[in-house]
Amino acid sequence: MTIRVVVVDDQDMVRSGFAALLSAQSDIDVVGEAPNGRLGVEVSRSTHPDVVLMDVRMPEMDGLEAARRLLDPPPGVVHRPKVLMLTTFDIDDYVYEALHAGASGFLLKDAPVAELIQAVR
Repeated sequence: MTIRVVVVDDQDMVRSGFAALLSAQSDIDVVGEAPNGRLGVEVSRSTHPDVVLMDVRMPEMDGLEAARRLLDPPPGVVHRPKVLMLTTFDIDDYVYEALHAGASGFLLKDAPVAELIQAVR
């Protein structure tokens, strides 16, 4: 089974790097990318990923709000991906908010690559 992933991060090099790392795995297919939470929700709703890697802090719509929208969709939308929150900030409030919003996990961006891949799987 192939795991379908969308990567949402406002830093282009970070987003591209995560996408490249994940795409190199035989069982992971990156089906979309987005530079902010608003577009991340749109891309996720159109591509139906299994997992969304979501940065916490982004312009237009932060990752916490985007996660809430993906995990509590409006009537008629039935797809609910797993959301894995990513951040450079080790702040307990972000962890609490992300998990309260329904995120499946929370990783710091400096976590080992193997940990990121395992979290997606």
